[in-house]
Amino acid sequence: MRLGIAIIARPPPEQQLASGLRWLTDFGTAVEKLGFAGIWVTDSMGRGRPTLDPTVALGALHAGTSRIELGIGVLQVPLRQPGELAHRIQSLNMLLAGRLRLGVGAGSTRADFELAGADYDQRFATFNRNLDVMRALWCGERVNGSSLIAWPGTEAGPPVFIGAWRNANTIERAAREFDGWIASGQHSSWEDVEAGMRTFRAHGGKRAILTNVHTDLSDGASSHGGKINLECTPDEARERLQRLQAIGFDDVLLLCQDRSERHLNSVRALIP
Repeated sequence: MRLGIAIIARPPPEQQLASGLRWLTDFGTAVEKLGFAGIWVTDSMGRGRPTLDPTVALGALHAGTSRIELGIGVLQVPLRQPGELAHRIQSLNMLLAGRLRLGVGAGSTRADFELAGADYDQRFATFNRNLDVMRALWCGERVNGSSLIAWPGTEAGPPVFIGAWRNANTIERAAREFDGWIASGQHSSWEDVEAGMRTFRAHGGKRAILTNVHTDLSDGASSHGGKINLECTPDEARERLQRLQAIGFDDVLLLCQDRSERHLNSVRALIP
């Protein structure tokens, strides 16, 4: 099982515009140096705090890394026009030279939809329709009379993973039609992921990822509300990771409030 980092793409409070995204580039360099498998950024826009578009955040992380995976976990597809989004992801895939891993979902926060002018109540139907359009464009098919010409090496788009917290039909679709499944430590219980994994593996699922696992190994760590978390002692954290490995997860993406190299080093030491 691999350990990666999940990050909410928002700057520290003291960040100044003149510094640009150097803080994020430096973070990527530190994470790669410590031997984590990858960094995955979240997607939010209307929740009362400054955030970065995930494609911009991955561009900054790319500048500070050279080997590890860089992913979005997960991109809210219904918030954007599918043709433009397909082109933007195609461009990002070219920039990252094949390191991009794309998690996609229907979204769950009404405020994001209100800001984007998108229909929250129709988000699942919009998600399916828009994702079909994007995949068709990546494969060179014509949509509305036009097509995208793929850059060499980007044909068919990046690996795509479906975010699903507990819906068995969506998890089955992730297994049958896509490159994998992304579950959430924030929103999924242990019982949810155990049941989801049975469905995923029964239908031939390849790669299972658990993201947004709140992690704090410091003394007196306080909970941030995640149903599956590592806000505990290092020994307890190792036991929880062993349980996740036994359930069948290939990757666990840890969301750390403390992004210092000292804390990240302690987190990385949890498994070989």
